Amino acid sequence: MTIGIIPNISKSEILDIVIKIIGQIHQNGFDCILSDSLLQYEKKLKDDSIFLSHDDLGKRCDMVVSIGGDGTMLNTAYEMRHSSTPIIGVNFGKLGFLAEFDLAGFTEFLHDLKTKNYVIEERMTLLGECCGEELYAINDLVIDKGPWPKMIELTVKVDDDYVATFSADGLIVATPTGSTGYSLSTGGPIVNPKADVITISPIAPHTLTMRPLVISSNQKVSVIVNSPSEKIQVSCDGQRVVFFDSPAVINIQRSGQSVRLVHSNRTNYFEILRNKLYWGLDVRKSNNSN
Repeated sequence: MTIGIIPNISKSEILDIVIKIIGQIHQNGFDCILSDSLLQYEKKLKDDSIFLSHDDLGKRCDMVVSIGGDGTMLNTAYEMRHSSTPIIGVNFGKLGFLAEFDLAGFTEFLHDLKTKNYVIEERMTLLGECCGEELYAINDLVIDKGPWPKMIELTVKVDDDYVATFSADGLIVATPTGSTGYSLSTGGPIVNPKADVITISPIAPHTLTMRPLVISSNQKVSVIVNSPSEKIQVSCDGQRVVFFDSPAVINIQRSGQSVRLVHSNRTNYFEILRNKLYWGLDVRKSNNSN
């Protein structure tokens, strides 16, 4: 088996972590290929190291390790969107909800990898379009007012059926994977990744009756946006930002390309929810209470 390595090179001590992970991969009898972002450290790595672009890594490797945090994981998934190579997330960022393993956990997981004691989960993604430009997201597509200080007007349609027109700071269209991201902070529901749905969550709507909506992933969403400002901002996974002239129509649907994430059989989705988001825990039982 060949494992690709894609690190977030902006992280401190990233080289030491990469060298450690390379050693662990080799000790377990696997080969590895490195991201070409590591070329700047070429002299400090083994002479026989192979460096490839992220797209080529997806084509050459059986699995790819994303080292960083959830943002690194999302960026890795985006850059490898044309391949079906499974992604393993190693976290030394902040939350690490998508990047399931810490460094110690990854060491244990390599044994599970040899014994095939793991699962590969298919995660749906979104495909958007506006003015002929393609928009792709693993977590969410966010339509918002950008630097404009006032609200914008949004009209939402689902399968060409009128839903509502309202004023707000914006709108989040999220996958189940993205339901624990920005959507959650706006009052959107937590959606199990196995659910085949899309969530639509307004951002600070100027009405008490405009609440989050869950629709089938087979349905198409159209958002007509009017802003007093000249531009409308659309953000893909909080990483790729595109500006469109107002008014604009953004069409969003399920993408035909899914992301494949590798998970350990030692844990499950609800355990991760409890451990990392403290979901369902009784705060009255906190050790901080008098």
